[in-house]
Amino acid sequence: MKSISKHAKLNMLALAIACAFSSSAVSASDPEALAAAIAKQEAELTALKTQLQQLAQQQALATSQADQVAVTSKQKPLGDSQTSHWDKFSFKSYGSVIYTSDEYFDNVQDTSPERRSRFDLERIVTEFGYQFNDEWDMEVEIEYEHGGTGTALEYDGFDEFGEFEAEVEAGGEVMIEKAQIRYRPSDAFGVKFGNIHLPVGLSSTLHKPSQYLTVQRHKSEAAMLPAVWNENGIGIFGEVANFHYQAQVVSGLNSEYFRTYDWVASGHQKRFEHVNADDLAYVIRLDYGNFKTGSAIGASYYYGNTSGNRHKTNKLSADGTVEILSVAGAFVEGPWILRGQYLYGTLSDSDAITQANKTTPGLKPGNFAQLGSKSEAFFVEAGVDLSHFTSVPVTVFANIDYSNPLKEVETGTATKRYENTWISAGVNYFPIPEIVIKAEAGVQQVAVASIPDTNFFALGVGYQFSL
Repeated sequence: MKSISKHAKLNMLALAIACAFSSSAVSASDPEALAAAIAKQEAELTALKTQLQQLAQQQALATSQADQVAVTSKQKPLGDSQTSHWDKFSFKSYGSVIYTSDEYFDNVQDTSPERRSRFDLERIVTEFGYQFNDEWDMEVEIEYEHGGTGTALEYDGFDEFGEFEAEVEAGGEVMIEKAQIRYRPSDAFGVKFGNIHLPVGLSSTLHKPSQYLTVQRHKSEAAMLPAVWNENGIGIFGEVANFHYQAQVVSGLNSEYFRTYDWVASGHQKRFEHVNADDLAYVIRLDYGNFKTGSAIGASYYYGNTSGNRHKTNKLSADGTVEILSVAGAFVEGPWILRGQYLYGTLSDSDAITQANKTTPGLKPGNFAQLGSKSEAFFVEAGVDLSHFTSVPVTVFANIDYSNPLKEVETGTATKRYENTWISAGVNYFPIPEIVIKAEAGVQQVAVASIPDTNFFALGVGYQFSL
C-alpha cells in the first residue's frame, strides 16, 4: 500500500463507491434493502477515508525524514572539517608604537645632557595556537621588533665611550619568542617543552600593553634580565587550590656577552643559529593567585653556570654562576591597581669574566667593562581606574623604577654611573577594550652628584586581540 500513490487510492475509492451503488441499484425498489445498502456504503466510505488519511500521513512523514537525512548528509562533511581544523586553531596579536622625548648623555663621561625625540615601532607580536585534543596543544609566538631586520648602525656611548657599531638587528629583529608543545592531562599537572618563557620577572607574565601602566616595559627589569626571557628546555606546571607552580630545566646564559649596563641580560643566547647548552639552568616559581587576572603574590629562583656556554671556552675556567631571586605582588581590586617587584642577583667570578671578555677578539666590551658581583632592581606602580567613578575609561598612575647592576663588585669600587631611578606619572586611555593610548612624564636620577636629573616624556599606543 505504501507504493500506491494518493491519486490511485482516490480512484480505487471512487470505483468501490460506484460498484456499491451499481450493485444496490437492483434492489432499489425495496426501501428497507435500499436503506441498508446506503448505510453499508456510508460505513465503507468512512473506513476508506480514514485509511486514506493514515496512508497520506505516513507518506508525508517518510518524505520529511528522507529530506532531513539528505540535508544532514550534505552538511556533515563541512561540519567535521570545521571542528577538526578551524575550531582548534587560535590566533592572537599585540603590539605598540611609542614616541619618546628624553634628555640623554652622549657617553658615560658626559655630564651635560641634550634632548632627543624618537619614534619607535616597538614591537608587533603574532601568536598561533592549535589544540590537537583535550590534552595536547602547541603555540608559536613571533615578535617583530623596531620595524624589521637587516644590518643596523648603532651608537654606543655607555660601553664603548661613544663609538658606532654595526649590528645585524635591522633597526630591529624578528625572533621566535615562544615555540612550545604542551601536554596537560589535568589542571594540577602539565608539561611543556620547546622554546618556553622563563617565569623570572613579571614581564614574562605581563608583557602586553594593557598589562602594565607605563608606556614602555619597566626599565628596572631591563637592566638585569632579558626581555620576556625565553629559553629552550622543558618544564612542568600546574594549579592546585589557587597555587600556581612551575619548574624548568633550560639552556643557560653565555657570559661572553655580560655587560656593565644590563648585567647578565645580554648573555641571552639569541645571536646564533645554535644555542650552547653545556651549562643548563634551573628555574622554580610559586604564585598564589593570578597576576594576569588580578591579585597575586609570588616568588621565583634561577640558578645556572654560564662559562660552559662561551664560544671561546679556553678564555675562562671559572663557573660564572648566576643566581636570581624575584619576589612580586599585585593587588587589583575594583578601581585600585598596585603592583611591585624586587629582583636580586649574584654573579660568581665576575672579575674573571670581565678580564676574559676584554681579551676576547671581536667582543669589544670596552675599557669600562666592570661587572657586578651583585645586582638589584625593583619597581612599584599604582593606578586608579576612573571608569569606576565616571564614564571615561581612563586609568591614572604613578610609577617608580630603580636599578643598580653594579650593587657590588669583587674588587675595587663599584661606579654609581649605572645606578638609576625613574619616577613618573601618566594616564592610560581605552577607547575600546582592545586598544590603549598612553602618556607618561617623569624624571630620571643618576646616583652621581655631578650628573643632573633629566626629564622624559613618552606617548604610546598599543593593541591586542584574539580570534
